[in-house]
Amino acid sequence: MTSRYDDHDPDSYGRPRRRTRPRTKERPSYDGATLARVIAVDRGRFTLLVPDDDGGEREVTAMQSRALGRKAIVVGDEVRVVGDLSGDEGSLGRVVEVAPRRTVLRRSADDDDPVERVIVANADQLVIVTALADPPPRPRLIDRCLVAAYDAGMGALLCLTKADLADPDELLGAYRPLGVTAVVTSRGGSTQDLRERLADRVSVLVG
Repeated sequence: MTSRYDDHDPDSYGRPRRRTRPRTKERPSYDGATLARVIAVDRGRFTLLVPDDDGGEREVTAMQSRALGRKAIVVGDEVRVVGDLSGDEGSLGRVVEVAPRRTVLRRSADDDDPVERVIVANADQLVIVTALADPPPRPRLIDRCLVAAYDAGMGALLCLTKADLADPDELLGAYRPLGVTAVVTSRGGSTQDLRERLADRVSVLVG
């Protein structure tokens, strides 16, 4: 018994060509996108501060645009965002662009995490908060923080607390030759000097 396909040459059939949409180098224009600053990152959602019409700021939630790929967005990033920026419950914007970073604070690799990671962007200074007693200061930790700040292009501020329990002169003397700016606070004392050095700056506190 012969088949109706016996007279056909199987070599005459080619694999069907996959149809794909032509690629284009043109990208959407986001000239009307709103400038915002990232203040929190949580499982693929970003909390942003966007300007209000009255000169203030409001918080909105956004997700990352697919066009950004796997680019990491961190706290402090300045971004452009589109979508629902009302800030109402259930609203969601979309981050479409990340501006170049002025400063980058990194966490170095260690035994627990072998990958160096960017943790904060665009901060002006790193405030190293260290108690003078209970617990005692850790100069090696201070040194590591200073190196991280200078590597990031940030200023450094040494904030010594609990001066009512221990004399700060020895620790201040150790870092004075390096030109490290320092403030000293105590329980019940004035914090005016510290407030002035934090004013109009984006600061990262560690300690």
